[in-house]
Amino acid sequence: MTKKMDKKKEVTRQIEESIKIKRLLKQDVDVLIEIAGKIINAFRNNNKVLIFGNGGSAADAQHIAAELGGKFYMDRDPLPAIALTTNSSILTAIGNDYGYDDIFARQVRALARKGDIVVGLSTSGDSVNVIKGIEEARRVGAITLAFTGQAGKLRKIADHALAVPSTSTPRIQEAHITAGHIICYLVEETLFGNKKEE
Repeated sequence: MTKKMDKKKEVTRQIEESIKIKRLLKQDVDVLIEIAGKIINAFRNNNKVLIFGNGGSAADAQHIAAELGGKFYMDRDPLPAIALTTNSSILTAIGNDYGYDDIFARQVRALARKGDIVVGLSTSGDSVNVIKGIEEARRVGAITLAFTGQAGKLRKIADHALAVPSTSTPRIQEAHITAGHIICYLVEETLFGNKKEE
C-alpha cells in the first residue's frame, strides 16, 4: 500500500524548492546583465529578437516576446520580438515536409540576419530542434542566447547561456521566466526609462 501524501507538506516543499532555485539565480547576475546588454544593443541597431522552445519553453518564448513587443511596465514603443512557436501552419508544414527537428532552423534561416538575437529555450539542453535553430542562427551571424538547465549541449554552443542549476523541468521553467522578466525590465528601463521624466 502506498503511503498517503501529506498535501500541505508537499505543497510547502515545492514552494521552498522553487525559492531555492530562484535564489541561485543571484549567482548569474552578471550573465543576466550581459544577456540584457546584447538585446539592448541589438534593438539600438534596429535588429530583432527571435525566441523558441518546446512545450512550456514555447509558452515562455511567447511570454517574453509579448513583454518586449507589447509592454512590460511602461507605455513605450514596441520592440521587434517574435516567438517562432506561434504559427501553426509553418510548424506543421516544416514538420511534415522536413521533420520536427527542423521547425526552428528553417524559420531562423528565413528571418534571422547578422546582428539579430536568437534565443533558444530547452530545460534539458538537448532538444534537437532548439539546437539546430541555434546552429542555424550562428551560421547566419546572429547572436545566440540559451536558457537551459544544468545539463545538455545547448549551453555549450550558444554565445551566451543562462544554465539554471537544476534538472527539475518545472523549477527550471520557473527560473527561466523570472530571468526573462528581469531581462525585459533591464531592456525597457535602459531604452525608455528616461522618457518617464519627459
